[in-house]
Amino acid sequence: MTSKGLATLQSFIADISANYISYIVVAQDRNVTNDYYDEIVVLANSLGIPVYERSQTLPYASHLIAVSWRWLIEANSDQKLIVFHDSLLPRYRGFSPLPSALINGDGLVGVTALMASEEYDRGPVIAQKAVEISYPISISKAIELLEPCYQKLAIEVANSILRGDMVSTAQNEADATYSIWRDEQDYFIDWNWDAERIKRFIDALGFPYKGASTTLEGETFRIRECETLPDVHIENRSAGKVIFMRGYCPIVVCGTGLLKIQVMNKEGFTDNALPIKKFRSRFV
Repeated sequence: MTSKGLATLQSFIADISANYISYIVVAQDRNVTNDYYDEIVVLANSLGIPVYERSQTLPYASHLIAVSWRWLIEANSDQKLIVFHDSLLPRYRGFSPLPSALINGDGLVGVTALMASEEYDRGPVIAQKAVEISYPISISKAIELLEPCYQKLAIEVANSILRGDMVSTAQNEADATYSIWRDEQDYFIDWNWDAERIKRFIDALGFPYKGASTTLEGETFRIRECETLPDVHIENRSAGKVIFMRGYCPIVVCGTGLLKIQVMNKEGFTDNALPIKKFRSRFV
């Protein structure tokens, strides 16, 4: 799934061979703006590779590789299931690890190829690739930087399978952390956070995700672009309130620091909803 799945598939085909691919399994994800379902299917069809939906019964294959996959996979005891996970395990086991890493401000992100296990993302590690990042950075840019990591891992893992010398190493449980699944409530901004964290939150949940959300006058908005500003001394600080207007951009009080909203859309609309209707507004 996703652009990472497409990039991995393209690299495998170019550097190994489509002849080693028995079939491709695809699925759609309505939680992202573009899941690259169509692009993956078109590529597979152009090469004559059979395509299955995840709900279908699959033919036997000795090795299964899951890239950018959201669901549990059942494999036979004689099948090897290899998972490509969006973090440097054992940190960020679980769901949406890359947004969690970006929100936390990690300077190093990466991808892990591991053997699947009964409990998600606890299996032994085959290989890892990492890339340094600096902030601010959008999730789409971070994904773009990670795609070569996926491609290099795909080649490395595939060659080890073909040579018959693939090895793996157990994870250190003492270093394990988890990133739990997100729903609509988890897209809402907590204005009590510091402005830098809110900026990272907004950037980490942009395209292909739905976008960080907030409520104004009882209506939901998605904030697309913003900028942090130096703090001012506020005697009666109240996070979420508009303190200044800079042109059509509201400046919002955060737990610490200020945030300038530059682009936001009303839920279900694409036009910029700025300027807001009144100065005395509170974002919730």
